[in-house]
Amino acid sequence: MSQVALVTGAAQGLGEIIAARLLAAGYRVALTDRSEELVRAAAARLGGGAEVLPLKLDVKRKDDFEAALAAVVARWGGLQVAVNNAAMTPTTPVMQITGDEFDEVIAVNLRGTLFGCQVFGAHMAQAGYGRLINLASLAGQNGGTASGAHYASSKGAILTLNKIFARELAAAGVTVNAIAPGPMELPSVRAAVPPERLEKLIEMIPVRRLGNPKFVADLVVSLASPEADFTTGATWDVNGGIFMR
Repeated sequence: MSQVALVTGAAQGLGEIIAARLLAAGYRVALTDRSEELVRAAAARLGGGAEVLPLKLDVKRKDDFEAALAAVVARWGGLQVAVNNAAMTPTTPVMQITGDEFDEVIAVNLRGTLFGCQVFGAHMAQAGYGRLINLASLAGQNGGTASGAHYASSKGAILTLNKIFARELAAAGVTVNAIAPGPMELPSVRAAVPPERLEKLIEMIPVRRLGNPKFVADLVVSLASPEADFTTGATWDVNGGIFMR
């Protein structure tokens, strides 16, 4: 039987690319997003037919995660892989961030990852097998180069949360890993950063180019595999050499 994967924030951008790579690797894939219209359109673009399930999921709501899990189990009998990808990426200058904006970004990026690890992690632990993959960011490691302070703070916290869930779930056969991409060649990146600032940003990257999101998606597929059973609590850097450790 094919394994089942779920990706949050999969209606566009990196999330859709991750879903496409998982589908190509033989997974049945549940695509989730807070916009039902957009996630259905993404599912149609992937053309996976019965192997793709579009679901509405607002990552700020734990009961949405529980409903999505129930839908996946009803359709395919279980869930083996979950990718917590959904995020907001505002670039508001730090001195201009309001309390409401800060809370919204933390709720989507960090609380959404918490709920995903709780709900999907508990299901996987009960089954004795699972792969949780959390999308962090270079911004959470170096404070950000073009992103907002609230985005960077949320992604830094995900790195810690990743370790906590890895330790919590390891004995149950569930691995938990994070990927921390730097600036990717994505429409969202080019839309968020003015062209002249983006060119200066690229000049600061040792490899002198933006990252390939398909490689990040392929790394997700690798970490999702049964063979990745000795890797947990790790953060995988894909940043062109901006941050080295």
